[in-house]
Amino acid sequence: MILQDTIVALATPSGAGAIAVLRLSGSDAITISAKMFQSVSGKDITAVKSHTIHLGNIVENDKVFDQVLLSVFKGPNSYTGENVVEISCHGSVYIQQQIIQLMLRSGCRMANAGEFTLRAFLNGKLDLSQAEAVADLISSDNEASHQVAMQQMRGGFSNEIAKLREELLNFASLIELELDFAEEDVEFADRTQFHDLLNRIEFVLKRLLDSFAVGNVIKNGIPVAIVGEPNVGKSTLLNALLNEERAIVSDIAGTTRDTIEDELVIDGIGFRFIDTAGIRETEDVVESIGIKKTFEKITQAQVVIYLVDSYQIVNDAEQLSRLKVEIAKIKDQFPLKPLIILANKSDKLDDAQQKAMIGEIENIHLLSAKQNRGVEELKSQLLSFVNTGALRNNETIVTNSRHYDSLLKALEEIQKVQFGLQSGISADLMAIDIREALYHFGEITGQVTNDELLGNIFANFCIGK
Repeated sequence: MILQDTIVALATPSGAGAIAVLRLSGSDAITISAKMFQSVSGKDITAVKSHTIHLGNIVENDKVFDQVLLSVFKGPNSYTGENVVEISCHGSVYIQQQIIQLMLRSGCRMANAGEFTLRAFLNGKLDLSQAEAVADLISSDNEASHQVAMQQMRGGFSNEIAKLREELLNFASLIELELDFAEEDVEFADRTQFHDLLNRIEFVLKRLLDSFAVGNVIKNGIPVAIVGEPNVGKSTLLNALLNEERAIVSDIAGTTRDTIEDELVIDGIGFRFIDTAGIRETEDVVESIGIKKTFEKITQAQVVIYLVDSYQIVNDAEQLSRLKVEIAKIKDQFPLKPLIILANKSDKLDDAQQKAMIGEIENIHLLSAKQNRGVEELKSQLLSFVNTGALRNNETIVTNSRHYDSLLKALEEIQKVQFGLQSGISADLMAIDIREALYHFGEITGQVTNDELLGNIFANFCIGK
């Protein structure tokens, strides 16, 4: 896949603003721009140095469209590896469209989604995992996801994979060499060293695969379902967590009839809170649909907060008994899912009642969402479910499901090679599994790729990037 034409796109978000940036890339990017750019100092931009900025007007015949700043980046020392021009114009939608149309009339074509970064990959400026990190960096909305994307874009993940692949490739070459001298029964690859290398590769692959659980959380956030009977304060808790009036609060049971979702970032980790309809027997059709959705959200959530009205429970033995049954039911149905039991409205209880509540239900926590008491402790408990050790230590964290799949397949092949080495199978059979492992390593960084894979990856980028 070799792209030689010149492309243009708006690099800033569409719509009016103070300024807008238009980007061109291709062998003719500078010469096309020179036809419509008049420098205020009379410079010929085809002759200027790379990485310079020039003030001038965009004109067609005698018509001036705008006064702009034009930046020149000459290949191969540019983002795409080609000649790149960026035009900073005023942010009027009319001006943006007029300049783009002028570019198209002058020989450019509109860029496809992600085509600038695709060209950077094809021209060797980024490997494939770094290119994917560009998209993650653009979409990062909290400190943790930004940190992981930056680490990957700088090549941390790529370097680790490349080093393993190079070492395995060296041994693979020696194994292949043995095949050429099969009749002489010689061994060029030291089997002890090879065994140690395979063990090291297996260890690294397992660590990277394990990191995907944390990476997925960092990238997509943790869904947390807030459930409980009607009127126990679920919406009040959501508002307290978000520090805004997001959900409607009233004394009328069944106020929340659908799920309400919003996100909160705690110490760089995103949590998606889902306020659900109260669980109770009802003949209201709309409310019944909401309750059905509540159980669906429990299934989808990674953490469940079960909220109860502490004042009602402490004064009603029947409700206490029913609560214990409901808690046991959720634990039985979702044994591996963290369950936080919160006794809301604890401000209505005296000290003796609070002690009685804690004694009746195991691992229950007292809370007053209305008075914002216990909310910070809840945030700390939620954060404890995320293993942020790897993030704090700046270790490589896998966030991309495509990378996870390739790592998993590479591990399977490495384990086949280990088994073959221990079983003493012939070098030609071992070489097949080594080639497969190398292939899956290459899939991650783009040393092995195809047009369909590239199309799928870069289709998720925004146009202009």
